[in-house]
Amino acid sequence: MRFFKIIIFNILLFFSLNALSHNPEDFIIAEIEEGQLNFENEQIAEEYNAALKRLRIRRLAAMSFEKKFLIFTKSGFDHIIPKGLDHILFILGLFFSCLHFRPLLIQVTAFTFAHSITLILAGLGWIQFQGAIVEALIALSIVWIAIENCVFKKPSQWRFLVVFGFGLLHGMGFAAVLSHYGLPKDNFVSLLLAFNIGVEIGQLAILTIAFVLTKLLWNKNGKIDKIRIPASIIIGLIGMFWFAERLLSM
Repeated sequence: MRFFKIIIFNILLFFSLNALSHNPEDFIIAEIEEGQLNFENEQIAEEYNAALKRLRIRRLAAMSFEKKFLIFTKSGFDHIIPKGLDHILFILGLFFSCLHFRPLLIQVTAFTFAHSITLILAGLGWIQFQGAIVEALIALSIVWIAIENCVFKKPSQWRFLVVFGFGLLHGMGFAAVLSHYGLPKDNFVSLLLAFNIGVEIGQLAILTIAFVLTKLLWNKNGKIDKIRIPASIIIGLIGMFWFAERLLSM
């Protein structure tokens, strides 16, 4: 029985690799989150995914540094837009907490600095975490920010510390993605930086869109502050749903 499972695994791997050989650059990122195969045997699934990861690393090693840097920058951006809906909601939660540039800049800077720390530490293998728990806590962080937005009229002086703590948590979520990609050892730090740059570009894009829309739709009538609580309630309800869903799936 084990012999047949090994044969099936090798056949699947052969056809998967050959089907993807025509466009290796685009597939490096896409294969991680799209079209993954499901196996009844966990050992075969682990071997299959490990083989794909080794293949990705070999393909990356053969590319120029500029191309690798661009791929990881794009993957960081893609993890925010369109794939990082939980991170988008967290950023919007920060946005609706004040709707003013200076306090928002302080919060986003704290968040960015924090998730960069855990992303680097996890990438270096200095910290480890259980992905399911991290994902559930990320959903809970969205709920917490939404509740604070509804309870307090403006961010407290300690809000940046709360955001910093949640930023450490979100950095672990980003690191989980990189652990699947596989970072070549010869460009480890630079590609880690490239991924983080992509994440920051995605966050800035979300904030820019949010600023433009709120100014166009509400600022003319002086009602921009009135959307803070309704928007935060919606964000909090979605976060609560995700938290319950991820908790039950553990």
